[in-house]
Amino acid sequence: MSEAGGVTMSHTAARSETTFDTAVLRELVELSGDGLAVLDDRGHFVTVNPAGVRILGVPEDRLLGTRSPFDVSRRNVTSGSDEMERAEWTAPDGRRRYLEYRVSELANGGVAVWFTDITEILLQQERLTAITRAASSVADSGSLRATLDAMAREVCTTTAISAAQILAVDDPRDELRLLGMAGFGETTDFVERLAECRRRGADIRFLEVLEHGEPVVVLHRKPVIMADPAWEPLHVIMDWPDWDSFVSMPLVVRGRTVGIINAYYAPGEDPGPSSLAFLSAMADHAAVAIETAALLTRTRSRAQLDERRKLARDLHDSVVQHLFSMGMQAKALRAQLERPDADLSQLRGGAQELAELSQNALADLRGLVFELRPMELAERGLVDAVRSHAASLQARTGLTIDVRAPVGDALDLDLEVAEDVYRIVQEALHNVIKHANATKAEVTITTPEHDHRGLLVKISDNGRGKGQKPRDRTAFRRESLGLQSMRERAERWRGRLVAGPRPSGGWTVAVSLPAQGSYAMKEAS
Repeated sequence: MSEAGGVTMSHTAARSETTFDTAVLRELVELSGDGLAVLDDRGHFVTVNPAGVRILGVPEDRLLGTRSPFDVSRRNVTSGSDEMERAEWTAPDGRRRYLEYRVSELANGGVAVWFTDITEILLQQERLTAITRAASSVADSGSLRATLDAMAREVCTTTAISAAQILAVDDPRDELRLLGMAGFGETTDFVERLAECRRRGADIRFLEVLEHGEPVVVLHRKPVIMADPAWEPLHVIMDWPDWDSFVSMPLVVRGRTVGIINAYYAPGEDPGPSSLAFLSAMADHAAVAIETAALLTRTRSRAQLDERRKLARDLHDSVVQHLFSMGMQAKALRAQLERPDADLSQLRGGAQELAELSQNALADLRGLVFELRPMELAERGLVDAVRSHAASLQARTGLTIDVRAPVGDALDLDLEVAEDVYRIVQEALHNVIKHANATKAEVTITTPEHDHRGLLVKISDNGRGKGQKPRDRTAFRRESLGLQSMRERAERWRGRLVAGPRPSGGWTVAVSLPAQGSYAMKEAS
């Protein structure tokens, strides 16, 4: 073989190898699951692989020559950084996609781009954040309406959802209660307008959810509602957010549907499986909040019934007995007055005894009225109400009670919070008198070291407990039904109550409440 022939064969082999490499590279580009594109120096598409076409949602022939969403500025292309950039792309059908990409300069002056769709990843992150915050809202719940309003706002923080509602109902035939809403404008009369739509025969799809307990998904729902005269009372409200499709998810507690969560999706953001799973998780949290509020209501009702029974017993044991004695004394006086030889000194003694009985009855009655709701709570605040109660107990029982509060500080408490704290102090002091065999008690009202906007109340005594060894009050703890009542009152305000023996002897009940938003310790003016 000549040298010239060898050179010719070498060139042929090189061309064949180059052709093979190009074919392999083209095949790899076609098979890649990530988007690959070549752009010109102005950032316009020159070519896009099938995965890129699929991600962008536009046929290749319509992409070529159009501007890409990628930054191909000289700084970005030549920076040499491996950091990913992010871009937003809106397809012709209105769907928004979030892309992560990296660019590299080509020898011909163009730019190669690798990109992938991270829309679902970002949505999942948003949804997880919303679920976590919703769980926190339920854990910190005070007002049910405030909790579910916050939950509706969390639903709307996700990219796909423009507005949300949370509604509850005891019976599908009853009127709905709006408990949470976000993304709408003025909605104060939403329930009334919805009732009017029902009377007009509007097709209200979420009523199916209440009846059957299954989710309802309706694509392109807004145009149908806005074109239906039966929905006219709600047109002004439903037209406010920019939405298209609709999902209604049931709120289920122990197999019973107690409400619904409605989600209104932005145009181009049709609900998929992951979005429905997110709404289902949020519905679970909303259902827990509704059930917790119902349990608290039932607990308070039981507590009120117990207090009524206690009041009835106290009336019978004190005021009724005094009145019975007064009646007997009055009859005796009348009998003496009817005698012709009535002894004036005996009459005066009987009248004096009758006056004392009436004074005792009046004092007991005032005490019971004070226990129902001390006037000092509304007029002068918690500290003065506790001082007044302590003084009354001290006068009746001889127990020395020292009430200490932070000098120069004033408590700004909602009346309901103040009443629950007062009841805790009242019950704790009652237990001291009944069980502790103590000579001295102390009530301290202050702020926790770690939370100067919160509240810390301690009730302690120097007692041993009747018939018990020093520092052994477990029998009292087991027997005290009042301890559970005190704990429930504290937990109503996200507080904590602990009770137990002190190392130095005696017993302590301590209740700590965090700042409620509606109250805080503040400097007295």
